[in-house]
Amino acid sequence: MSTAKTGTTKTGTDTPTHAPTAPGVPLTAQLVRHARAKDATGADLSMAALFVLDAVANALAGRATDAGQNLLHWADRGARRPSSPFDTGAYAFVMGALTHILETDDLHRMSVVHPGCVVVPAAWMVALREGASGPVFLRGVLEGFEAATRIGMGVGPAHYKIWHNTATCGPFGAAMAAATVRGLDEEATVHALGTAGSQSAGLWEFLATGAMTKHVHAGHAAQAGVQAADLAALGFTGPPRILEGPRGFFAAMCPDGDLARVMAATDADWQLLHTSLKPWASCRHTHPAIDAALELALDLGHAGADELHAVTVETYQAAADLCDRPYATTAYEAKFSLQHCVATALQDGHLALSSFDDAARVKARRLASGVVVRVSEPYASAYPQDWGCAVDIVLTDGSVRRVERAYAKGDPQAPLTPTDVVDKAISLMTFGGVAHPQAVVEQILALPMAQALPDIALLR
Repeated sequence: MSTAKTGTTKTGTDTPTHAPTAPGVPLTAQLVRHARAKDATGADLSMAALFVLDAVANALAGRATDAGQNLLHWADRGARRPSSPFDTGAYAFVMGALTHILETDDLHRMSVVHPGCVVVPAAWMVALREGASGPVFLRGVLEGFEAATRIGMGVGPAHYKIWHNTATCGPFGAAMAAATVRGLDEEATVHALGTAGSQSAGLWEFLATGAMTKHVHAGHAAQAGVQAADLAALGFTGPPRILEGPRGFFAAMCPDGDLARVMAATDADWQLLHTSLKPWASCRHTHPAIDAALELALDLGHAGADELHAVTVETYQAAADLCDRPYATTAYEAKFSLQHCVATALQDGHLALSSFDDAARVKARRLASGVVVRVSEPYASAYPQDWGCAVDIVLTDGSVRRVERAYAKGDPQAPLTPTDVVDKAISLMTFGGVAHPQAVVEQILALPMAQALPDIALLR
């Protein structure tokens, strides 16, 4: 198979329609050509390394949770690196699931996909097995983010009401990343995406009980992509029109999807550069409100939360659908509760990994139960381009204070600095019991010039 190439050819349109941009050419082939033709500068590779650091730190931290321990027990801890195609997918499964546990992994707003927890594990495990260089691995990460998020931008809001976009769009990104790291040509990569896309799945029903299933969504997507690429390398074929075919992904799962969005604005920057890094360990839909509540807490000063008479959160429909939860009975439910997150931010003036545990939920319960969540303009219409909100508080003296957010900390408009990302990674790795986190940071940030990936014991 030929090695994936880079270039500067860029074509496309900014105006979505309901037909693919190149009639007669399968949409997956168009996507592969687009990703392979994009130029990856040194700055792009360095930014990709930061996202890899974030994903790896999340995986290492995920080991210290109950769900992480269950995964590691199931995997029997595992070895340092995969040795065959047969076990590479299983390793990617565990790493992907671990990365998604704490809810601090990245998020691409327009697609509502968490690409890092799917793409990085797939690319990482294949690169370890193949002995790929740092630049080749990072190129795979860039292309994997591109595939998962572009497909995610087309699926539509009706899809997201039932299906978890990371789980359904993730296999495409994982397959793209794995195929690129392996050096598969266009034909084989299209087959890989077809086989991976046939395995798209992942439902939101876990939210009803706070079950651990969401972590498996990321793991399965990573595993599906790896195995699809490995099979394609052997000549195993997949449906080239898996996206637009009459019995394909969009027909089956995207009733208001727009296929043209997959290939819209192909002259834009890499989609990885439009991906947000999360500062807090909760659903990203809660973050604009957390950001606003933290500003209000600072403004309240010594008056504190005891002076609050009423709290209202104005937001968009998807945030209300997933995170309007006045009573959180588990840590995971608290991560998907606007009420808990806002109450905690107002009371404590900060959020930490411990802000969702039993003691934190008891502390926030009274205030959280009175927080009103309302779908309002301009936030409803601005979504998903912008994830904004307003938080209004009424004090016991009758005065009203309001803070608005068009976006949240960690979005491209208010990005975490490289120092912020490193500090976050060290904090996560310390939580995960890593003895020398700074060494891991240095190894990963050196990937743009590295001959091979660092041999980090992710599963031990």
